Amino acid sequence: MDFINNLDTDTSLAILSCLDDPSDLVRASAVSRSWRGFVIKQSLSKSLCLKLFHQLARVDRTLETSNEESSGSISSVYALEREHRVYALLAKGCTSSPIKSCVDDAITASSTDRLPEESILNTLDERERIGGTPSYWSSSGHHKTSVPETLLYKLKGDLCVITELSIQPFQGDDRTMPSSSPIYSSHNVRFRFGHLDNKSHDKNSYVWTYTSQQFPMAQENRLQNFKLPEPVICIGGFVLIEFLGRVQRCDIDDLYYIWYIFFSSPLKAFTMTLNVTHVKAMGRSLAKSFRVVDPDESGKFGLKVLSYSDPQEMNEKEEEEAGPSVFRPMRNRNLEQLVNFLHSHSTDVQYVWPESDEDDESDEEEV
Repeated sequence: MDFINNLDTDTSLAILSCLDDPSDLVRASAVSRSWRGFVIKQSLSKSLCLKLFHQLARVDRTLETSNEESSGSISSVYALEREHRVYALLAKGCTSSPIKSCVDDAITASSTDRLPEESILNTLDERERIGGTPSYWSSSGHHKTSVPETLLYKLKGDLCVITELSIQPFQGDDRTMPSSSPIYSSHNVRFRFGHLDNKSHDKNSYVWTYTSQQFPMAQENRLQNFKLPEPVICIGGFVLIEFLGRVQRCDIDDLYYIWYIFFSSPLKAFTMTLNVTHVKAMGRSLAKSFRVVDPDESGKFGLKVLSYSDPQEMNEKEEEEAGPSVFRPMRNRNLEQLVNFLHSHSTDVQYVWPESDEDDESDEEEV
């Protein structure tokens, strides 16, 4: 029985709303003209996207060509058909594109103990040593354990579905007593996703549209994975990592540090620093399919289609053309490139925090 033509609208809608796979919804729209018309008229592709990723409720318009941004009114039928095409592609890209590292560049750190040896750029490479030299980022030292540190990264696209983030703390190099080598990590870590503040005159001002829970960090020299409760769409392509609560004090200057190897530190004598070796953000990049247009402080943005090619096929083709992956030389090993990086990346970064995000002093005292 063709229930679309024989049942009432509410019943048919309830049946098709049970489809939670974008491919199934596309197949349903291909059954007949009446089925396709029903799927489009009821905005089922959009509804599925919002059910899978509630952040997409911030999309206030969809675009396919540059002419549409300045053109006049269009028919409601065409608008619904375009919406169906856009959200059907978006749902497929968000659920079927290959999961891989989405970090493209390191932007800035809230502090750095020594440049260029302990630059944030070191966290882009998974290796703990390059040419026999330890590779990590280190914060400046501080007497207070509650002083946070942040690392800012640009993703490979301004629309990415992030599933988990990984961080590797750095362990001090005590070759005589490896078991006693200090690990300069933090008590907790938190992640924020967002975009540049287009209304601000400061090009280094950001709006954060998502803030994760605080994840406890193990005081261990290994790549630690932090899986988000559910996949989150990063709107705007920027990730801020917040390290909360310093743990290890340096014997030399009695200050607390944070050192990390990979986004996935140095030896000092008694301060508090943070050291990171590597940082990684795993997810699905939709950079070849979509572009975020004019995001505002409320989180609303336009969504423009760059290509209707299958996102999964485009990624597979890109990997085939790239060939086997090879470690590229660390950019900050070249002093000239590091100087260029510092000129193009201001360290004076301002952030616009969501009004609902509350960080009271009691939280800092607990860490």
